[in-house]
Amino acid sequence: MAYRRIDGLGELRGKRALVRVDLNVPLKEGAVADDFRILAILPTLERLRSAGARVVLCSHLGRPKGTPNPEFSLEPVAARLSELSGASVAFCSSTVGEEAEAAAAALTDGEVLLLENLRFQPGEKSNDPEFAAALAKLGDVFINDAFGVCHRAAASVVAIAGLLPAACGELIAAEVDALSPLREGTAPRPFVVVLGGAKLGTKIPVLKALLPRTDAICVGGGMAYTLLKAMGKPIGGSRCEEDLLEVAGEILEASRLQMRETGQELVLPRDHVVAKALDGSLEGYDVVEDVPDDVMALDVGPASVAEFIRVLRSAKTVFWNGPLGVFEQPPFHLGTEYVASYLAGRQGDCHTIVGGGDSAAATRQLGFAERMSWVSTGGGASLLFVQGEDLPGLSALPAAS
Repeated sequence: MAYRRIDGLGELRGKRALVRVDLNVPLKEGAVADDFRILAILPTLERLRSAGARVVLCSHLGRPKGTPNPEFSLEPVAARLSELSGASVAFCSSTVGEEAEAAAAALTDGEVLLLENLRFQPGEKSNDPEFAAALAKLGDVFINDAFGVCHRAAASVVAIAGLLPAACGELIAAEVDALSPLREGTAPRPFVVVLGGAKLGTKIPVLKALLPRTDAICVGGGMAYTLLKAMGKPIGGSRCEEDLLEVAGEILEASRLQMRETGQELVLPRDHVVAKALDGSLEGYDVVEDVPDDVMALDVGPASVAEFIRVLRSAKTVFWNGPLGVFEQPPFHLGTEYVASYLAGRQGDCHTIVGGGDSAAATRQLGFAERMSWVSTGGGASLLFVQGEDLPGLSALPAAS
């Protein structure tokens, strides 16, 4: 999985580098509330500035549905990027057209410009070639450094890559390097996967893809309760995707066959932290083995955490995607926190990769992100990549020569 990198573009001094980045960050009261994705692009930004490139950044933010909406403006992001990078980042209130072209043309070596939200333009999500051509007027070369959107066939990710000399940035290169061993089956064994999150439906492909490649899969979060119900376990009012019970049964049967052949384990919660409602009152909060009808499971219990850690103790590689409970609402964060704490404590002894999305947010919120081997910027993209799918944004890039 080797793609042309920045070095493959030759001399960049004096050239306009159009860079697709992922600055889809949360805003609160007009300011950036989480710097994670901004910090992730700084190595590419510094690399280009030190090479004398004239940097034109483009990104989307939120879901403005193809029309301008001040609520989703990237202007606050430009201000925060200036603070974190030490560069003066100019902001252009247009994405394409005369104003954007003039702003890009006015740049000098090492200067940085951030364009307005790509999704203000309807041609972005539809991968419109005319919109891509308008973007291409703003650069002499194109660099994709937005791993988190590489599974989307958007104009600024796919169509643009065929119009300018293209390469991947430092972040995408690092993501591919970190995730490729999981995809290719070359990661050090034992290889354990921890899956969580609310929906089983989004994790079925990765479960099926990784069952034959791993030594164990530990499942928590809301997705576990469809599997438990398919086993005939009582789940009370816990989340269950009724339309997936048959598929859940097929996964359980495949796991039983895999265990007989290789000893691989599929580990499900054996106890549960429950409450009557997720409303902050904690009415009926308890730890149980069987979930009563009048409550719902909102986190894995202590016996489940102990079982997960038993499996993780021998792991040399761990891939974690999805929190094990409703980590945003104490005390239902504890299962996620204990497992994250254990993995953080094995820094240097076990290679732990966190697969973006809510699991990345949880490790950052709990203060363990810096002690993981890699925290991906792409939730959906990392899952699809690891399970072996082609990502349109990567497929559009030229191979390394």
